[in-house]
Amino acid sequence: MTASNPISRRSLLALAAAAPLASAARKRPPVGLELYSVREELKNDLMGTVRAVAKMGYEGVEFFSPYADWTPDYAREVRALLNDLGMPCLATHNGSNSFAPDRLARTIELNRILGSRFIVMASAGRVNGLDGWKAVAETLTRANEQMKAAGMRAGFHNHQTEFMPIDGVLPMEVLARNTPRDVVLQLDVGTCLQAKVDPVAWINKNPGRIGAIHLKDWSPDPAKGYRVLLGEGAAPWKKIFQAAEKKGGLDHYLVEQEGSAYPPLETAQRCLAAFKKLRG
Repeated sequence: MTASNPISRRSLLALAAAAPLASAARKRPPVGLELYSVREELKNDLMGTVRAVAKMGYEGVEFFSPYADWTPDYAREVRALLNDLGMPCLATHNGSNSFAPDRLARTIELNRILGSRFIVMASAGRVNGLDGWKAVAETLTRANEQMKAAGMRAGFHNHQTEFMPIDGVLPMEVLARNTPRDVVLQLDVGTCLQAKVDPVAWINKNPGRIGAIHLKDWSPDPAKGYRVLLGEGAAPWKKIFQAAEKKGGLDHYLVEQEGSAYPPLETAQRCLAAFKKLRG
């Protein structure tokens, strides 16, 4: 008995030391909701909808372009609600006009009030050719310099268009090559899949730049398309999570839905449950 005690104590010490490491391994980036998923509800009752999203267990939100028309005072009201709920604004989605020189200061100010650190261009508008995409990259780069001074980062959110080749080159490749590494390449998984691009390969090709991922599934079945819950489409989610967290430099996940067989709020809740089951 005496001889076994030291071994026992060493085992206990090893287990105690391993516990924090196991806890760290289980820790994951926060998961928020892109509020475009519940856009009609948000339009009718923004405060009530945000409360409902927090009650589901979402750990943050992303506001989309209509927020750009808010007054600073209204943005402060929204921030007060987020603070009360303990649910931060993880990012904002913006039209290209929010990055224009005459609008950028206002964009930064609204994001400062909301507490957002990622200001994402969700659409570049009409772009002509590869030179046009280089001009978009220049806009992102210039904006990012001002955003960095305010503790924020510029980003770009892909749709299918940015993964369709022009003269054999993907517009997303143009943006990645012609912007600094701290400009976020926010990956929309569904549109990437629809364009027949491997999202895992894209993440691995751009290490440290995938600061945020839109968890939107897609089915090749024409009757379904984007109208599937998370995990019901073609996305290899477990491989995406692994690549994003190990190589992508992921800051947060965002569930985004364009519809399903369920009402929007129920869809959001079901997708959050599916995410937790898939990610663990």
